Amino acid sequence: MSYEVLARKWRPQLFQDVIGQEHITQTLINAIKGGRIAHAYLFAGPRGVGKTSVARILAKAMNCQNGEPGIPCNKCRSCIDITDGSSVDVQEIDGASNRGIDEIRELRENIRYMPSSSRYRIYIIDEVHMLTLPAFNALLKTLEEPPAHVKFIFATTESHKVPITILSRCQRFDFKRIPTAQIISHLGKISQEEGIAISKSGLALIAGEAEGGMRDAESLLDQVVSYAGLQIEDRHIAEILGIIDRDLIFETCRAIIEGSPKECLKLIDKVYNYGYNIREYYNTLMEQFRNLMVSLITQEDHLLNMNEIDIKETRRIAQKAGFEKIQVLLNFMITREEDLRFSFCPRLILETTMIKMCYLGELLSFDDLLKKIESLEKRLIGASHSHALPESAQISDPTAPWKLEDREKGQAEVEIISKTDNDWNDFLNYLAGKNKLMFNILKDWKFLSLDEKVLKISKGNQSFSSKYFDDQERYNQISGYCRDFFKSDIKIKIVVNNQPHSETWKEPVKKKQYLRHKTDKNFPPPVQDIIQMFQGKLLEGDSATK
Repeated sequence: MSYEVLARKWRPQLFQDVIGQEHITQTLINAIKGGRIAHAYLFAGPRGVGKTSVARILAKAMNCQNGEPGIPCNKCRSCIDITDGSSVDVQEIDGASNRGIDEIRELRENIRYMPSSSRYRIYIIDEVHMLTLPAFNALLKTLEEPPAHVKFIFATTESHKVPITILSRCQRFDFKRIPTAQIISHLGKISQEEGIAISKSGLALIAGEAEGGMRDAESLLDQVVSYAGLQIEDRHIAEILGIIDRDLIFETCRAIIEGSPKECLKLIDKVYNYGYNIREYYNTLMEQFRNLMVSLITQEDHLLNMNEIDIKETRRIAQKAGFEKIQVLLNFMITREEDLRFSFCPRLILETTMIKMCYLGELLSFDDLLKKIESLEKRLIGASHSHALPESAQISDPTAPWKLEDREKGQAEVEIISKTDNDWNDFLNYLAGKNKLMFNILKDWKFLSLDEKVLKISKGNQSFSSKYFDDQERYNQISGYCRDFFKSDIKIKIVVNNQPHSETWKEPVKKKQYLRHKTDKNFPPPVQDIIQMFQGKLLEGDSATK
């Protein structure tokens, strides 16, 4: 008896045997039970996920003589003939080799005849997208109004190549890639039934190479068994399938993150001597850095497509590197991938890329720079406070007493003591480093009072800036700056003041003077306000285009 490969031996014969396509199989079962069988179906999806198998099961379910609705018996003559591929009433046509208009014309002639022994004549056309446009056009009318005894089932891996006129005449079902966990579970069942000794990590390697296709996974398992026998070790899988050793990938990641170019060169030499494809090695390394990033974002292990031991090591390396560094390295690898793909010297490109990655870790990320600048500003502000105010009245102390003079209703603005003015000026200095636009607006506003809970300021006279903080988001932002600086939950109260300013922001000594450019008096006041607000200047003539 000739040997039957695992992919054929373990081909699903019932809807319940199909792995990972429950959304389709359940719909078809319900349609058969309810007598709502369409005249044409289109099964679309990646290779090896069960399209043709489901088409055969559907054909058996529609023509089965003894089984329950939606569950073929696989024992009657119709089921046996369909399973063997010898049924007269169920014909499988290869769209790639029968793609012309002549074949479709012959099909149209044959569908007029009634089925010989079954309920329906069923035509399964695989890779239907390979048909020519004239062939599709010849099929249109027949597909729209076929005889009652004819059913069509189309299967394709490239549904976008099927004309919309065909798609609109079919019930379309999109098959998904099978999750890695389900492939591993099914391969484990096959291994147990076939007496194959293989570890779960080995099954994970095979499932990862299958890329969501059960047929590919079963074919790879068959190939490994032919090489290593029934006792399979992980190294056998890596050798026969050409899979990059996972330990080598982990060593490369550690060398890059630790910034060791010497170790990287040794690993590249090892990759070259092992005979691994340089581009495949680089793609696997990119995938591992993607796993490092994902492991820091989520705890869902199924997104990593690795065994438990590798997942733990991945998370450990990722925690050591940090999200910012991993993201910078991954972005750099993505930008250099095209250079490696089209290079005549891929090893040289790989070496220069990995050496550069080793030194990328020494560069600070943008967030790190902001944190360092903020820390420096806090130290500088603390130093200026220690010179400007006595220790008992530091702004950073939320319990420090605030001496303010009360004012009666209808009285003129109170005179604020010098200490509070200094606090306002210090806050403006702090704001200048945080948000230059807000600083430019507030430095022309009038400071009124400050206590433990409320900072009261008066709007300026410029029409452009007077309503700037009416926006709730901007108001919340300036309130946050205020809380960060004064180390207290201080609220800002803005009042309307139409009187000329008596006090403006006092620029500290030894600070760089901000340039003020005179604006043309012929411009409207709002334009003059905007130019002054952004400290801009007007360029005339050819200088404006340089």
